[in-house]
Amino acid sequence: MDWIPCPCWGTYGDENVGEVADRDPVLLVSGIGGSILHSMKNGSKSQIRVWVRIFLANLAFKQSVWSLYNPKTGYTEPLDENIEIVVPDDDHGLYAIDILDPSWFVKLFHLTEVYHFHDMIEMLVGCGYKKGTTLFGYGYDFRQSNRIDLLILGLKKKLETAYKCSGGRKITIISHSMGGLMVSCFMYLHPEAFSKYVNKWITIATPFQGAPGCINDSLLTGVQFVEGLESFFFVSRWTMHQLLVECPSIYEMMGNPDFKWKKQPEIRVWRKKKSENDDDTSAELESFGLIESIDLFNNALKNNELSYGGNKIALPFNFAILDWAASTREILNKAQLPDGVSFYNIYGVSLDTPLDVCYGTETSPIEDLSEICQTMPEYTYVDGDGTVPAESAAAAQFKAVASVGVSGSHRGLLRDKRVFELIQQWLGVESKKAKRKQLRTRKVVDSG
Repeated sequence: MDWIPCPCWGTYGDENVGEVADRDPVLLVSGIGGSILHSMKNGSKSQIRVWVRIFLANLAFKQSVWSLYNPKTGYTEPLDENIEIVVPDDDHGLYAIDILDPSWFVKLFHLTEVYHFHDMIEMLVGCGYKKGTTLFGYGYDFRQSNRIDLLILGLKKKLETAYKCSGGRKITIISHSMGGLMVSCFMYLHPEAFSKYVNKWITIATPFQGAPGCINDSLLTGVQFVEGLESFFFVSRWTMHQLLVECPSIYEMMGNPDFKWKKQPEIRVWRKKKSENDDDTSAELESFGLIESIDLFNNALKNNELSYGGNKIALPFNFAILDWAASTREILNKAQLPDGVSFYNIYGVSLDTPLDVCYGTETSPIEDLSEICQTMPEYTYVDGDGTVPAESAAAAQFKAVASVGVSGSHRGLLRDKRVFELIQQWLGVESKKAKRKQLRTRKVVDSG
């Protein structure tokens, strides 16, 4: 059962003022889709939130977030050359990863689908951490590669800030999902800085070996971040798809072909087959492994395009991004934990999690592979958090002090009571509320 704070503005606001507890600093690092993004016109100081927002979400997303990958720079850049995507750094980096749509409407109706690190921030404040002294956040442009300079140097700067503001104390990083891959890349690219600034690293729901079912389908048909009634106010599956095809971060979470999966992930397609006389048709189930799927992506996305500014823009499967992502996978495979840094891993279990994806049916087979992009998938499931298979999230190559499976969903783990208990245990802290309860218990025992 998830731990739930006060419905609107929190339960620990007053406890963040006054005496600062003796704490090593904590840096929270978000994952895919886990940071507020603003758009800013060149030459203007005003910013507009384009991710996440409930109202006019689809329109703002298309205008500002739709992008093309630039193979010369390695960056994904907005279609509108006059727009820059920025991540707000308010509240010591915590604002961008707290409530992803911080509008009054979301807070009033407590729409927890966009409450990201909010509950964890409140839990840590309740344990004596102080924003800007011992508690910091790092949100980033999650469209980009996990090893691109913008993200890596941003993380380095945030670690330096936390180190200085806490009086030179080493930091505990708590990363969620893809944030763990970025931390791994940073650890490989800047091992000296990692050793200097980091004491402990706690990962939650990190796709160390990829999330093949969800990522394969994201590249072919998109993804719906919010389900139910709220999805009608959110970015549509197709709109999201047109961005993800051009995102290096998505390609970097494809299933690792070098990992020894218990069962190799596959994409399956029911294909229409015609007889020699073209009168009779039948259906045949074709299977594509992690390597063979590349040809499938290429054929399925060959006609993919979007309309922007009155122009048609082709968005086929991007082989330049695939090559970049292959180099990122080499970095991830080579990354090593420096001596003196303690590693802890939390991964989700007990939920059906996509591994294989199937398109078409025996009675309604697919004739041309490009039809897949307009087809809803059927999944074959394994154990996990609903997004990342437990097999992948548990398979970090680093020696862990503890690796624990917790029953919960991919984003739900960020507000899970058991996860909070583990984090408090590994940090060696407890909430002020728990301390007061213990004190009252001692007084009762002593008076007895």
